[in-house]
Amino acid sequence: MDAGYRECAGPVAGVTVWTRGEGAGGYRVLPDGCMDLIWYDGALMVAGPDTAAYVADDRPGGSYAGLRFAPGTGPALLGAPAHEVRDLRVPLDALWPGGPARRLGERAAEGDPAEALTDWVRARSRTTGPADGLTAAVAAALADNRPVSAIAAAAGLGERQLRRRCEAAFGYGPKTLARVLRMQRALELALAGTAFATVAVTAGYADQAHLSREVKALAGVPLGALVRGQAFPALDANSSTALPSGSCSTA
Repeated sequence: MDAGYRECAGPVAGVTVWTRGEGAGGYRVLPDGCMDLIWYDGALMVAGPDTAAYVADDRPGGSYAGLRFAPGTGPALLGAPAHEVRDLRVPLDALWPGGPARRLGERAAEGDPAEALTDWVRARSRTTGPADGLTAAVAAALADNRPVSAIAAAAGLGERQLRRRCEAAFGYGPKTLARVLRMQRALELALAGTAFATVAVTAGYADQAHLSREVKALAGVPLGALVRGQAFPALDANSSTALPSGSCSTA
């Protein structure tokens, strides 16, 4: 894990405040269903939910501050359906009117960017109303590997209706979200030292070969490479970083 990465719970449920400094070298952000509001290089951008690993290379000395919105949390706070920014990194002013985006950017530039973002989300949460209970229930059910048909029935929705709700809240349909959440669970277990065969059974894969195929498809590298910190086998491993859950790991 990147030694320059830090995170802490935000002032609003489902929001994490994170920073990453001394950025130099490659990094890989894995799909997790999250959206992020990020300050980097003097500008604000929104990172949408990814369907595959996002790979980038920092300039020397680059630093980040950001808010990570847990699956289903970002759209209400950011004011944009998740599917509109799926697999994208877009300037904040492409989603917001110029004035509010500019003022938040100025506030971040004048002082501590993480503090500015924290103050913003605290104030924003007072105007967005309560979280959608259905969204949280669906995410929890998918994480438990429940069938999509059963989840739709429990919610009183048809499967097409459930898919539309999921795309707006999470950025993708329920089956894709289930795959992403299952991979995250598998990685968590593997990083804790669990044998891969046990990881496969515990996380809900058919077998270890299924686990291997799914991780490679979503992360772009084998599970073993992620566990060993070798997400960039062609680069110097000491300058490269794999960031599970869109950087959702404590350094």
